[in-house]
Amino acid sequence: MPSAAYLLAIDQGTTSSRAIVFDRRLKPLGSDQREFRQIFPQDGWVEHDAEEIWDGVRAVCRAALKSAGIAAADLAGIGITNQRETTVLWDRATGHPLANAIVWQDRRTAQTCQALKDQGHDAMVRDRTGLVLDPYFSATKLAWLLDQVPGARARAENGEIAFGTIDSFLLWRLTGGKAHATDATNASRTLLYDIKRQDWDDDLLRLFRVPRAVLPLVLDCAAAFGVAEQEILGAPVPILGMAGDQHAAAIGQACFQPGAIKSTYGTGCFVLVNTGDRVIQSKHGLIATTAYRLGGKPTYAVEGSIFNAGTAVKWLRDSLRLIRDAGETETLARSITDTGGVYLVPAFTGLGAPWWDPEARGAVVGLTRDSGVAEITRAALESVCYQTADLVDAIREDGLAELKGLRVDGGMVVNGWAMQFLADILGLPVERPVVTETTAMGAAALAGLQAGIFRGLDEVAAAWSLDRGFAPDMAAERRATLRRGWKTAVGRVLSARAP
Repeated sequence: MPSAAYLLAIDQGTTSSRAIVFDRRLKPLGSDQREFRQIFPQDGWVEHDAEEIWDGVRAVCRAALKSAGIAAADLAGIGITNQRETTVLWDRATGHPLANAIVWQDRRTAQTCQALKDQGHDAMVRDRTGLVLDPYFSATKLAWLLDQVPGARARAENGEIAFGTIDSFLLWRLTGGKAHATDATNASRTLLYDIKRQDWDDDLLRLFRVPRAVLPLVLDCAAAFGVAEQEILGAPVPILGMAGDQHAAAIGQACFQPGAIKSTYGTGCFVLVNTGDRVIQSKHGLIATTAYRLGGKPTYAVEGSIFNAGTAVKWLRDSLRLIRDAGETETLARSITDTGGVYLVPAFTGLGAPWWDPEARGAVVGLTRDSGVAEITRAALESVCYQTADLVDAIREDGLAELKGLRVDGGMVVNGWAMQFLADILGLPVERPVVTETTAMGAAALAGLQAGIFRGLDEVAAAWSLDRGFAPDMAAERRATLRRGWKTAVGRVLSARAP
C-alpha cells in the first residue's frame, strides 16, 4: 500500500463543484463546495462557463485539502466525477473554451434529433450506443458548436481544437494540456461510442458530422490519466480515477452485482441497475450504458434519467422565493397531511425516461384557493418520488431485476420526509448510507483501486454502511390513487410528439 493513502475526489456537478478528501477507508475528512452560474440564453437552452467551472474546481480542491489538514503531497491520487453529456469545445493551444459549455439539460438540438429519427437512424444508434436520439446526449450539441462557432469545424478537422465532457476538460487543465482523455462511462454518453466494441464508431461520427481529430482517448475508469501540475495544488498528484457521476455513485453504493440498483438525487435523478456483462435493450424507455470498466472489462447497466429533481427545489428557492433554503422543505411537507390534489411536474427542460419528450414543459396542476407554499413545496418533493416510481415500473416491466430495495444518495436524501414518501410510493424499502455523497466516494474508490490502496471491489464494498432504512407504510389503494393523479398531471404537459 502506498505511504500516501489519502484520496481527493473532484465532484463537478450541474449546479456546484465539490471536492472531498477521503482516507484509505473512504471516510470523508474535509470538503468544500462552490455553486456557479446557470446561463439560460433562450427557452430550453442551458449553458455553463467552463472557465468559471475550472476556477471553482481549483478553489474547492485547495480548500478541501486545507479543511482536511493535509498537503497535496499526502495524496495518493485524484478521482474525477462529473456532470455527464455537458459538451465543451476548447483550443488545444490555449486550453480556453471556444464558447459556453452546452449542458446536458439543454434542448436546442431537439429538432435535429427528431429529423434523425424521421430518417430512420434510431435503431442503429440504439443498437450501438444503448441510447436514444435525444438532445440530452453530447453528439448533437457538439455538432451544433462545430457549426455555430466561427471557424470551429475547419479547425476541428485540422486538429486545432478538442472536444470533451467536463471530465476531459478538467483533465486537460489539471495536466497543463498534456492529457486529452476520458473514461468509458463518459464516452458511453456521447452517442458516438459503441458500448459493445468499446470504441468510437465511424458510422456514428459520419452521422453526427464529428471529426475524429477532436475526440479524447478512452481509458478504463481506474487508470493513469495524467498528473496534476504542481502549481495547481502545491505538489504533482496523479489522476487515477474517472467516471460520470451516476456511474461513480453506483460504485460508491457498491452496486457490483447484477440486479443491484441505486438512485441518485441531485440536479436530476438517475436510477441505475447493474446488468453485468449483458447489454440489455429496454422496451420501456430506459437506456443501456457502461456502468464501469476495469481491467479492460466493461460492466453494463440500464438507467432511467430524470432531468429535474433538485432543480425543482432550487426553482422554489431562487425563482419563486417560496423558501430560503432546501432545509425548509421537510418542515413544510410535514406541516400538512397532503397536497390537496396539487401536483408539480418539473419538466423545465423536457421529460426524460420513460417519456423522452424534449418539448414538454413544467406545470403545477390542481391549484385551489386553499393551495399555499406548503402544498406547492410538498408537491415538488413528491414529484421526484413519482418520477422515480415511473422508472421502477419500467425496470419491473423489462424484467431487469427482482427489486428488494433501493439504495439512495445525493443531496436530497438528507430529507427524511421525502425518503419515507419515496418508500411509500414505491412500495419498497429505501436504504440511505452513512456517506450520502457516494458520487465523490466512488471517484475516490476508483483512484484508490489504481493506486493500490484497494485490492478489489470487495474492499470498496466493505466501506458502505447503512445510516437509515425507510420501510413502506402506505396503503396500496392510497398509493394507486396518488399515482393516477400524477399520471394525469404528466399527461397535461406531454407534447404532440411524445411517444
